[in-house]
Amino acid sequence: MNRTFRSARDAVGRVGRRPERRATARPARLLAATAAVTISLAMLTGCGAALDEIFSGGEPPRDEPGGEITASAEADAFEILKGDCIDLGALAGYDDHGEGEKYEVESVPVVPCAEPHTGEVYAELVMEGDKFPGEKGMAKTFEDWCYAEFEKFVGISYDESVYGYTGFYPTKDTWKLLDDRTLQCIVSSEEPVKGTLKDAAQ
Repeated sequence: MNRTFRSARDAVGRVGRRPERRATARPARLLAATAAVTISLAMLTGCGAALDEIFSGGEPPRDEPGGEITASAEADAFEILKGDCIDLGALAGYDDHGEGEKYEVESVPVVPCAEPHTGEVYAELVMEGDKFPGEKGMAKTFEDWCYAEFEKFVGISYDESVYGYTGFYPTKDTWKLLDDRTLQCIVSSEEPVKGTLKDAAQ
C-alpha cells in the first residue's frame, strides 16, 4: 500500500525565471509528493493480519510534548507530520523523476529541522467524504491547496519564490483500505537550509 509523491515543482534547476503554473502530473499518497508502503493487497486482505500490525513501526524519534524530530531517521510514509523536515535528495526515486511526476515511496528520510534539509511539510489538509475524488480530482485538490498555502507559509507567492513545492496525497487504495484522507504540502529548496522556511519571503 503506497502514498503518492510528486517530484518538486521547479525546486531543482530553476534559474532566473518565473515558473508557469502547470497542472500536476500524477498522484498517490503519492509523492506528489512521494510516499508509499510497499505491501500487496493480498497481504492486506488475505492473511488476516490487522492493519495496525502491518503498518506498525517506522515512527521517527520525536520529543515530548512538541513532537519535533530529534534525530535523522527513515520514517514510514504515513508517519510524516506537519512541521517535519525532510532530506528530499535521499528520498528513494526522487532524482529519477522529472518535475511534477508522481510516484510512490515506502519511507521518507527525516531530519531535525535545525540540521540541513531540503524539504519541510508546511501545510496539511484532511479531506472529508467517502468517495475517492479520482486521480485527477485528487491532483487538482493537491495543486490548488498547496499553491494557496505556499504564500501563507513562505510569505510571498510561489510564482515569486526561489522555492518549489511537492507533497503527499492518498491513492485510491489507501483511501479505501486505510481511510487515508490526508494531503500534505512540502516546501522544497534546491540548496540545503537550516531551520524553518516560514516567513522566509524569498
